[in-house]
Amino acid sequence: MTDLTTLLEVGGPLAALGGGAAYTRAKYPAVYWSAVGGPISTARLLSSYSSVMEACGLTVAPSRLRVLAVRATTRREVRPVPPRRGIIRPTSTGLRIRLRLAPGQEPADVAASAERLRHAWGVHAVYVTTIKPGVVELRLVGYDVLRRVRMPRKTDAGSIKVPVALREDATPFVRDYRTVPHQLTLGATLSGKSMYLRHLIAGLAPQPVALVGIDCKRGVELAPFAARLSALATDPDEAAELLPVLVKEMEDRYDLIKARQGIAPDTPDEEITSDIWGLPESERPTPVVLFVDEVAELFLTATRKDEERRDEMVTQLIRLAQLGRAAGLYLEVCGQRFGAELGKGATMLRAQLTGRVCHRVNDEASAKMALGDIAPEAVSAACAIAPELPGLAVAGDTSGGWSRIRTPYLSLGDAAEICRESAHLVPDLPALKPFRPAIPVRPVETPAPAALPHPATD
Repeated sequence: MTDLTTLLEVGGPLAALGGGAAYTRAKYPAVYWSAVGGPISTARLLSSYSSVMEACGLTVAPSRLRVLAVRATTRREVRPVPPRRGIIRPTSTGLRIRLRLAPGQEPADVAASAERLRHAWGVHAVYVTTIKPGVVELRLVGYDVLRRVRMPRKTDAGSIKVPVALREDATPFVRDYRTVPHQLTLGATLSGKSMYLRHLIAGLAPQPVALVGIDCKRGVELAPFAARLSALATDPDEAAELLPVLVKEMEDRYDLIKARQGIAPDTPDEEITSDIWGLPESERPTPVVLFVDEVAELFLTATRKDEERRDEMVTQLIRLAQLGRAAGLYLEVCGQRFGAELGKGATMLRAQLTGRVCHRVNDEASAKMALGDIAPEAVSAACAIAPELPGLAVAGDTSGGWSRIRTPYLSLGDAAEICRESAHLVPDLPALKPFRPAIPVRPVETPAPAALPHPATD
């Protein structure tokens, strides 16, 4: 009986502690990492740093001066020299540490050993970033941050910048329209493409920018945000009328820039500009972001008349993509399918879309169309996205870099409420007024009286 009591007294708390740790690791990985995983991985890193670096081939032979100093002062064996380690900085998702590379080493050597470092230090992933020549930063991620997305509190938000998703290295994916003016976003049904678009609109709504939409699904995707939209086309016929207006607006802005470039001899260098961002704030036109949902609907035709309309719309989209950046017109082209078989102008339009985001797609050809020309190795990653992970996507750009991202959940009601609260920020663009969507009036609910009235009796 005494042994049983002792077992219960000792084993009971241990079992409860182990069960609680397992539950916390599964349901609250950030808490588990801060309390348990982080200290354990830090201890592993500090105790095995030199041996792990040597096993990964990241050490160099010591200098002659070091060899002489070691032999003169001690009898220890002269070991190879690993990269100099900086201070370990813990974060809510992992660890960050900077390494100063030894002479003859390059960042690619460390990146090639990232998988070995991950297993040696017991973390989910290791990412290598070059800080400056000779210095790299290791970002150790303690758990799968894309399983349950939590955006960082501090993000690089600003003018026409939107933190829209989380990267797999726990850094925010920021959609910066001044850096990447145009983007192609693909995704099958229930892949999370609409959620991505929802975050973009909700992030741009509080900013001084005009939002224009072309939604050929009769407006079911963009109509809830009508309070913040400057224009909305819900079918190809309306889009054929809206696009020439945007092209005319772009040409007028180029005339404004050219008038500013009537350079006088006494004009300061800082006042010479080639886009709207160099204009004084009082003269600068409002940036315009055009959202095109289901772009394939603009390419599909049934009659010869539809073909003429299609060719005209595609030409105007290409002109906006080629010339719109300097005039402050930016494109966000979305669709379930995008390929050369859509027709004339499809590949030319794609060539102008710098950014690429590919959610789960139904065929490999769409993934190749989105990512194959910029990062061929990202195509297989996009094709491997499981249906059970909506919002997961592969993001790349024409620099060749790519990463996995995932958009956090945002309800349609919350996004629409943000747009309604920002309705007063809709800019005054006379050319777009005929296309301003009708804003539905929300019914006002009359509160029920606290007490039912009773008729007076004599």
